[in-house]
Amino acid sequence: MPTISRAAVHTDGPELEITEVVVRDPGPGQVLVKLGASGVCGSDRHVLDGDWNLPSPTVMGHEGAGTVVSIGAGVTDLDVGDHVVLSWFYPCLHCAACRAGRMWVCTGSGASDGLLPDGTTAFSRGDGSVFPYLAVGSMSEYTVVAQQAAVKIPDAVPFDVAALIGCSIATGFGAVVNDGDVTAGQSALVIGAGGIGLSIIMSLALAGANPIIAADVSGEALALAAAFGATHTLTSGPDLATEVKEITGTGVDCAFEAIGRRETIELMTSCAAPGGTAVIVGLPPEDDPVSIDALHLAEEGKRLVGSNYGSTVPARDFPRLADLYLAGKLPIDRLITDRIRLDEVNSAFAAMRAGSRGRTVIVH
Repeated sequence: MPTISRAAVHTDGPELEITEVVVRDPGPGQVLVKLGASGVCGSDRHVLDGDWNLPSPTVMGHEGAGTVVSIGAGVTDLDVGDHVVLSWFYPCLHCAACRAGRMWVCTGSGASDGLLPDGTTAFSRGDGSVFPYLAVGSMSEYTVVAQQAAVKIPDAVPFDVAALIGCSIATGFGAVVNDGDVTAGQSALVIGAGGIGLSIIMSLALAGANPIIAADVSGEALALAAAFGATHTLTSGPDLATEVKEITGTGVDCAFEAIGRRETIELMTSCAAPGGTAVIVGLPPEDDPVSIDALHLAEEGKRLVGSNYGSTVPARDFPRLADLYLAGKLPIDRLITDRIRLDEVNSAFAAMRAGSRGRTVIVH
């Protein structure tokens, strides 16, 4: 029987409606998950603030973790009772990118349109279909996802920690390990010490990078950056490249932009050393092009890399990140500054707009 669930639904404007939706039974290759926690992420805010256009109405949330309560036909790698992290970009497993192991650039996924692989939506209410954001919709007590979007992890990982693995941790870790290819002793800069930036910083520390320079306009954010492994902190501004070179001599081996602002993306490449790499991790609003000095980039042999989900392969990387947390190597729990109820989600987004730092997690 379909499940009734309380959920945070976006229709228009910055405020979410807390209402009931109907969650469909899982179809073939799908699983019904009872959410334990959901992250409140800046990507959700982009939708609420009109930066990105999506189908409507939408159950928000894409960082989720919970327990499998029902499975559809043909599901063989998950059982009822399994603890899972949800991936906001399920791979189709059939396109050329997936066959090459590059699931983060899958061309056959319906996740961006909020659709399950069979073209349906997870939710409905009296006036029709309701879309799950990125085919997850974790700001709901229950959701249905494709089986490849639910990755089993050890039961010992708390749901609030596990939820963050599904987006910010995987993105930050992957940006360092997969896209930046950072090795021990290399220098790094992280512009923006929000949730993604802090994830990048802790991953750089794990990789043995040195120095690790954090830049932000907030003193609170820079204090958090230092607590998570930044060796130097700078107030972000037009002189950032000069200040970075005063620390490193020629610039950093790898620079990361974790905000998604045109000005800081344009500034990032000048902070990289000759032969260095600049990685765009933060996602800007739609239709906001960036100007890059291509001659400077080419003459100094620099690389500009776009990082989508940290080039994450969820089935491979989520259990790895869970194990690193359990081993005390990734202190993900320290990122969480607020744990809230679903009813408090609008206040959490208001605090985010006002500049709050760290991560807020909804505990269902």
